[in-house]
Amino acid sequence: MEEFAKEYFKLLTEDYKTINLTRINEYDDFYNKQIIDSVEIYSQSKVFKESLDNSKTMIDIGFGGGFPILPMAKLKPDYKFLGIETRNKKCTVVGEMAQKLGLNNVNFLHSRIENVLIDKEVICTLKAVGKVGDFLNRINTSKKIKVFFYKGPGFYELEKESLQVALRDWKIIEEKEIFVPNTDKRLIIGFENKNVPHGTVTDNKLVKVSSII
Repeated sequence: MEEFAKEYFKLLTEDYKTINLTRINEYDDFYNKQIIDSVEIYSQSKVFKESLDNSKTMIDIGFGGGFPILPMAKLKPDYKFLGIETRNKKCTVVGEMAQKLGLNNVNFLHSRIENVLIDKEVICTLKAVGKVGDFLNRINTSKKIKVFFYKGPGFYELEKESLQVALRDWKIIEEKEIFVPNTDKRLIIGFENKNVPHGTVTDNKLVKVSSII
């Protein structure tokens, strides 16, 4: 992972510097706050690990500069990964970086999550995005899935109302503090849909995950 991190950092800060995919300019900070922060959930959360090992497929929604999808793809080369991103430029550039980093187990889709149908068992991750209730409400799925949010300090105070909305159709399956060196407290909160909220969706305009991975 160290060599991977160095190559990744070089791409972000040199080759693709003008794209502004990260605000971190120091390698040690990058290694802890982006690489380790992305993958430690697999080591420290039993629920996340078991969920990913069972499905062997992860969808990262709104991956930005490629976190956590690229570090996770490096960590688990035999698993499949799909990144969904609304900004086409970032989708293209992160796809190029994945190729340069030798990651052959990753696909990317330029789309909004509400235009996608998750029609196979997967886990989803969301890091540095908006409120949980807003995103969970947009997910179309015909399967039982698990969704894990990377959140920082003050999550419960900031998202109390959003969390109440989410719990109408989703249940919490994980609340876990993840330790990452030299960073603020990191909370992982995982959800599973109580029922299949959109199990009868047949809209042909939706992009099916099974057609991509």
